[in-house]
Amino acid sequence: MSRRGWFLFTGMAVFWGIPYLLIRIAVRQLDPGVLVLGRTGPAAILLLPLVAWRKQLPDLVRNFKWIAIFGAVEFGIPWYFMASAEQHLTSSLTSLLICAVPLFSVLAQRIRRTEDHISPRRYAGLLVGALGVALLVGLDLNGGSITWIGLLMIVCLGYTIGPIILATKLTHVPGTAVVAGAATLVAVCWIPWSIAHWPSHISGETVSCVAALSVVCTCGAFLTFFELIKEVGSTRATVVPYVNTALAVILGVIILNEPLTIGIILGFPLVLIGSIFATSSKVSTKGLEPILGADANLVINE
Repeated sequence: MSRRGWFLFTGMAVFWGIPYLLIRIAVRQLDPGVLVLGRTGPAAILLLPLVAWRKQLPDLVRNFKWIAIFGAVEFGIPWYFMASAEQHLTSSLTSLLICAVPLFSVLAQRIRRTEDHISPRRYAGLLVGALGVALLVGLDLNGGSITWIGLLMIVCLGYTIGPIILATKLTHVPGTAVVAGAATLVAVCWIPWSIAHWPSHISGETVSCVAALSVVCTCGAFLTFFELIKEVGSTRATVVPYVNTALAVILGVIILNEPLTIGIILGFPLVLIGSIFATSSKVSTKGLEPILGADANLVINE
């Protein structure tokens, strides 16, 4: 991977390692649907004027259908399910389960046949990461967690489809227009629910968490993510969860006093090793030129 790719990859690991902690704190007072509005509403308010100033509104309107679909599978549905799961699971456990995203991504890649070869090294990395997740699930979970695991698997599916839409349908659309349009649509859709479930009291701590989720982990993160996809491709970009897990687990244990379980001790090193191997091999860009155009030569540069 190029130096720029690693820089963007590291930035995304930080941007998406923080939300698990912030969500865990916020859902103590907020309904998950209200939290979705809190994450998307301010982001829309911040970005729409920028889109207008850059004269990108026509791009937003022309591509509204795919921006709406992206918003639903990346924001609207996954964020509600993740916040719901974090009312019952620890932030560390949630972040580790999201490590299934790269596995979903490779499966989707094989179904779509966008790459004619995946090296054995990448497969080995993904399998090692999957083993880490399996150890976690087998050692740390109980029967009452099955429902929330199922919701997180839906989150993983959404996080798999989102980057594919970006890389195939929205690669020519400015990132600010995509995030602004998606955030606006999702926020509007969640307004009725939020009115009915608005809490009687919101603490300053909760407000701070929601503000960080919206400004840093939505606006900043997704604009960076678009650049990462252009640099390394949609499949490899989804390996970010393997790395942001490190930060999520550390924050959960230190700040929220979440238990450092046997499953985490055994499984966590494996997902990190899997991340290294899954991102370090060459991936052919043959067949991507008609989809990515000028960005095809940026998919993987090592």
